[in-house]
Amino acid sequence: MKVVHAVCSHDCPDSCGVLVTVDQRTGRAVKMQGDPSHPVTRGFLCGKVAKYLDRVYSPERLLYPMRRKAGAAKGPRGYGAVRGREVDAFERISWDEALDEIAAKLKKIAAEFGPESVLPYSYAGTIGKLGYGSMDRRFFHRLGASQLDRTICSTAGGQALKSVYGVKLGTPPQDFVHAGLIIAWGANIHGNNVHLWPFIEEARRKGAKLVVIDPYRTRTAALADEHLVINPGTDAALALGMMHVILSMGLEDCEYIARCTTGFDELKAHALRPEYSPEKVAMATGISAGTITQLARAYAMAGRTDAKGPAAIRLNYGIQRSENGGTAARAVCMLPLLTGAWKYKGGGLQLSTSGSFPFKDNALEMPELMMASPLARPSRVVNMSELGRALTSLGKKTNDGPPVKAMFVYNSNPAAIAPNQNDVLRGMLREDLFMVVHEQFFTDTADYADVLLPAPTFLEVKDVQGAYGHLFAQVSEQAIAPLGEAKSNIALFGELARRMGFTEACFDDRHDELIDQALETNHPWFAGITRERLEREGHVALQLPVDAAGEVLPFSTAEWFKTPSGRGELTPVPVFTAPTESRVNATKGAYPLEFLPRKADNYMNSTFANIPPHQRMESRTAGVLEMHGTDAAARAIVTGDEVEVFNGRGRIALKALVNGHVGAGVVSARLDWNKLSAGGSNVNALTSETLTDIGGGPTFYSTLVEVRKVSSTQ
Repeated sequence: MKVVHAVCSHDCPDSCGVLVTVDQRTGRAVKMQGDPSHPVTRGFLCGKVAKYLDRVYSPERLLYPMRRKAGAAKGPRGYGAVRGREVDAFERISWDEALDEIAAKLKKIAAEFGPESVLPYSYAGTIGKLGYGSMDRRFFHRLGASQLDRTICSTAGGQALKSVYGVKLGTPPQDFVHAGLIIAWGANIHGNNVHLWPFIEEARRKGAKLVVIDPYRTRTAALADEHLVINPGTDAALALGMMHVILSMGLEDCEYIARCTTGFDELKAHALRPEYSPEKVAMATGISAGTITQLARAYAMAGRTDAKGPAAIRLNYGIQRSENGGTAARAVCMLPLLTGAWKYKGGGLQLSTSGSFPFKDNALEMPELMMASPLARPSRVVNMSELGRALTSLGKKTNDGPPVKAMFVYNSNPAAIAPNQNDVLRGMLREDLFMVVHEQFFTDTADYADVLLPAPTFLEVKDVQGAYGHLFAQVSEQAIAPLGEAKSNIALFGELARRMGFTEACFDDRHDELIDQALETNHPWFAGITRERLEREGHVALQLPVDAAGEVLPFSTAEWFKTPSGRGELTPVPVFTAPTESRVNATKGAYPLEFLPRKADNYMNSTFANIPPHQRMESRTAGVLEMHGTDAAARAIVTGDEVEVFNGRGRIALKALVNGHVGAGVVSARLDWNKLSAGGSNVNALTSETLTDIGGGPTFYSTLVEVRKVSSTQ
C-alpha cells in the first residue's frame, strides 16, 4: 500500500486535504480519509467525499470516447428516455477519431460562421487551477471562440465584497473559535462548509451564540441557538434595519470608522431614514421589529461588554441569488465596518477568501492568444446565466455577432443547473448545433452530445489549488491512473490544439510546468510557496501580514483594503428594492408563492446526484415540494399528495411534504438531475434568466410559482 496526498477539488469552500490509500499491486484506491495535519479540515471528510470511491469506481463511469449514432435523436428520446440505456444512442470510437472529428467540425463552423460561433461552457466541476482554467482557455482564446462570463454561482456576492473591501478575503476559519456571536447569514455551514462547524462548536462551548438567518430550516438552522426565518430577497432590508438600530443608538465604532472607511456620513443619513426603521423592515422581512432591534444591539455590542468575544458573520452566496442580491451582499459586508469588529481576533466576516491567492491566472489562461486568432481582437462575451437566450436567440440581431453553432461543455452540467431550463434544452436540441461534452457520467447534458469524451476524477490528475474558505495553498497529487481512456483537460485541449494547427509552444505544457507558471508571482502572500515545497508538505499557509502581536487581523487597519480609496467603501449606499418576483408583487399575478430551488446537502450542485449512497442520504427530500401548513391548507394539499408546481416558464411534478422547513408564502424543492425527476424536468424549469443587480448572476431565488394538487393520497 501507498498513501498519496490529494485535495478535494469539488466546488466547496473547504478544499479538504485528503489521504488516498492505493494498493500498488492493482493500482486501485482502497481508502480515502481526511489529512489530519491540515489546520482547517483536520482529518475528516464530509459525507459526500467520504463515499467518493463509490463515484470513482461507479459502473456508470464514462470510460471511452463515443459518437452519437446516425439517426439517434438528441436528448432522452435518443435512447427511449430509459435511464441506463443512454449508451444505445452512441457508438464507441477512438480518441484519434474523436479529436479528428471535433477539429474538422470546429474548423468548418469557424470558417463559415466565424470563430465566435463556438461557445465553451464550463464552471467549477473542479476548482483545481489547471482543471478549472488553463489549457482550455488557451485553446479557446487561440481559436477566437466566444468568451464565457462564468457567473452561475458567485459573481454578485464576489463583486459586492470587492466593491466594499477591494479583495475577496475574510476572517480565517480558525479564528471563529474566538467569536462571541456568530451569524450564519444565508449559510448552511453544516451542509456545505462543514469544516467550519467544529470551530463554531468550540466557540459555543465557551459561551458564543449562533444565529442563523435563512428562509429555509437548514441543518445549520436546526442546530442554531436562534433561527430567523427571513422572507426571500429581503436581506438588504434586514442589514439596513440593523444599521438603523446601531446608528440611532450610537453603537458604531467612531474611531475605526474614521480610520478605515469612507462614505460614513452618507450611509448614516441613508440608514436612518424612516423606511429602514425596525418596524418598516419587519414588514418586508417577516422578522419582528423587536427581534431586529435585539439582533442589531447584540451584534454591535459583541466583544465590548463581556469576554465572550466579537461578532463574526459567515455570509454565503444564498443571499446573492436574488434580483437585488448584489446590494444585499454589499449591505451585509458593511456591518463589521460600522462596529469595528475587524479589530478583534475572531471578529469580522467571511464570504470568500479566494481573492487572497495570488495565482498567476494570466500565465495559465494566456488571453493574449486572442490576438493570434482569426479575429485578432478579444472575442465577444456570453453570460453563462443566459445560456437559453444564447442558444435560441443569439445572432438574430445585427449587433449580436453569429449564432452559437458549436458548444463545448466540460466541468459543468448546464442541462440541469442553468436557469430557464426549457429554453436551454430547446437550444441543445437544435440539429445545427454541434455539441461536445467532456464528462464522467451520462448526465443530462451528455444526453445532447454529438461527441462524448471521458473525463477523470480528481484522484486521476495532478493539480494545484487555493480555497475560498481558508488560507492554505495545496497540491493534489495523482493517486491513480485515469480509468479507461479518460483524459484530463490539459491533455484534451493540448492534443486538440495540435489538430487545429495551433503551433504555439504553450500547448505542449504539462501539469508541472503549468503549476510552476501559476506560482510564478512576486506577491508577498505567496512568498516561499513553490511546487516543490507543496509536493513536500502538501499544504502551505499564505504569508499574510501580521500585526505587532503577530496576529493576522484582516481589515483591522487601512493597509488591508484594496479599494480605490484604500479604505472600506460605504458608498454608493445600498438601497433595498424588492425583487420583481417576490411576495411584494405576487398579488398582482397568477403566481403567489415564492419558490426556493435549493441545493441538496449531500450533492454538489448536480454532482453526486446519480450515486446510490448519496441518493440514500438525500431520500427525505427526493422529489418533494416542502410547504407551510397555511399554504397547503389553502389548496387542500396534505403530505404525500401529487402536486404540480408551475409558472409562465414551465412546470414540474412533485409530492407535497407539509412541514415547518419554510415559512408561509414560500415553497421549496431541491435540485436534481432531470432524468431523476418526475416528468424529466427539475427546479430550473421554473427559474428565469433575469440577472442580479451586480455581477450579472442568476436569480434562482427570485422565482414565483403556483401549486395545485394533481391527485390525493387519501
